[in-house]
Amino acid sequence: PKKNDGGLITVQPLRRSEMQPSYKQDLGLAEVNHGFYGSLINGLGACAGSIGQFPCCPCPNPFKEVRQGSVGLVSRFGQFYKSVDPGLVKINPCSESLRIVDVKIQLTTVPQQRVTTKDNVSLEIDSVLYWHVSNPYRAAFGINDVRTSLIERAQTTLRDVVGSRTLQSVISDRTEVARQVEEIVEGVAEKWGVSIESILIKDIVFSRELQESLSSAATQRRIGESKVIAARAEVDAARLMRQAADILASPAAMQIRQLESLQAMAKQANSKVIFVPMSLDASGATAL
Repeated sequence: PKKNDGGLITVQPLRRSEMQPSYKQDLGLAEVNHGFYGSLINGLGACAGSIGQFPCCPCPNPFKEVRQGSVGLVSRFGQFYKSVDPGLVKINPCSESLRIVDVKIQLTTVPQQRVTTKDNVSLEIDSVLYWHVSNPYRAAFGINDVRTSLIERAQTTLRDVVGSRTLQSVISDRTEVARQVEEIVEGVAEKWGVSIESILIKDIVFSRELQESLSSAATQRRIGESKVIAARAEVDAARLMRQAADILASPAAMQIRQLESLQAMAKQANSKVIFVPMSLDASGATAL
């Protein structure tokens, strides 16, 4: 979106290259011989289709609609021979059939399943699968039910990946677990004409006993960390007190403390202070 001189937001239309990719393909049926019966049915279908394209005619309409986001696969007598892009498609109503394949990105929820980690902890995992059809022919004719197959494959792979990891690894490396599952599933899905966009782990559900155990472990861990912090603080305080004691034990510090004590006692009213020095240096003894 861009703003023009008047402040209005204008949106540039999409180019054809930015829209749905083209899957148009025509293999042709020139070399395929369906015999006299096939030619007869094909001719009758052509006649019926010519009449059926007019409104209010009882004959079947030969024109079919393929919506945007889908691809049409046309088969004659059950044999695929061309794929068509979105739009209006003409088929033979007696000898041809049109199968619509959705090529938009699909969101599939993988049912919650119970898995066991490497350290024998049972979990229930919810996950989702984003995918789209990249080869309409393979997805339509190469596998019976591509959606169910993807779900089963994702569940099996997730069970194997989680089973090779510990509980802590599954919890802390959830994104890495999903990436490993995606790589394995993508290799198989490509053969089915499907491209995997991403696999995400929505939620990891623990049993009540495991939740209580993890909560207790976290509490004990916090208590231990607080004790370590308190012990370090006591060590630092003892070190500082030792340094202070060494400083205060020096002769100069003792004289300063004596002078401070004299100053405090001298400020008291109606008091007489007699100071007797504890020790005298050589010059002081000579003066006395």
